[in-house]
Amino acid sequence: MNDSVGSATRKPPEEVLETAQQVTEAYQAMMEQMARVIIGQQDVMELMLLGLFCQGHCILEGVPGLAKTLMISSLSQLLSLQFGRIQFTPDLMPSDITGTEILEEDQSTGKRFMRFVRGPIFANMVLADEINRTPPKTQAALLQAMQEYQVTIAGEHHDLDLPFFVLGTQNPIESEGTYPLPEAALDRFMFKIKVDYPLPDEEIDIAMKTTSERYEKLKPVLSKEDILRMQDVVREVIVARPVASYAVRLVRSTRPNDEGEPQFIRQYLSWGAGPRACQALLLGAKAKALLEGRPHASIDDIASIALPVMRHRLVTNFTAESENVSTDDIIEQLLQELPKSV
Repeated sequence: MNDSVGSATRKPPEEVLETAQQVTEAYQAMMEQMARVIIGQQDVMELMLLGLFCQGHCILEGVPGLAKTLMISSLSQLLSLQFGRIQFTPDLMPSDITGTEILEEDQSTGKRFMRFVRGPIFANMVLADEINRTPPKTQAALLQAMQEYQVTIAGEHHDLDLPFFVLGTQNPIESEGTYPLPEAALDRFMFKIKVDYPLPDEEIDIAMKTTSERYEKLKPVLSKEDILRMQDVVREVIVARPVASYAVRLVRSTRPNDEGEPQFIRQYLSWGAGPRACQALLLGAKAKALLEGRPHASIDDIASIALPVMRHRLVTNFTAESENVSTDDIIEQLLQELPKSV
């Protein structure tokens, strides 16, 4: 009996290991270049790369001025990707994202015809800046593109160029004039990444560097073809059945009505994570293993990405809000209490 998930791989282990070493070298080269522009935030940049290699999408949450936009635009330079930025505002329309058809006239014949003008979503890396500033109708314009890699205009499908990677940002401290993303939309994002304040020494370096130097142009490290190949190899990374079992037990333990869930789950949660969280945990663990030069994922890989994978997939109840218990607190307690082996 086979004890691994997806073990019928198309590629031999030697090729997976070789690609893992290439990913590790590329990651180190990217971090060295990013350090020329961004001080600190290594964990944030690692999670963005994990999301990219998994063909997932990320949403970054942090107060203004923490270089969220700069990190994303710098990453696009390192990856030789076409970059598109959408500034979400209350008056933004879906056609401002996807594009629209316009009526044109052929000067030689006088005939009129409709021509599709592509919107900013037709890029490899799309920054959805302040995504919670626009109404749900406009937010929904991203959903088909994120899931199906195409947009539909006037009944006609338009395929997006791969790789396609959406990075959304939102400000957690201003709620006036915002439209919080519904749970179904949040579930489309593989990771929710929290961007925290820098450490004291890092903030001194930031203040000195940004007031004395201009930002440097970064050199590309990976091509589009490299990224597509690595996205393919991520799925070839070995996951043993006990590792997959731990991921599933972790997710199922967040459901208040599931048999055997911890008592504090029922106390603080209204809804738990769905099957998409299991998929994100396994894919993220595979990408993390690949990033560290390993051809197989471990339980520790699952635990290390549990917070960004699950924090936006749990719905707290009134008790949690009244006691100031966050989804991060619940996940951390669950990681401590859930045994890593059955």
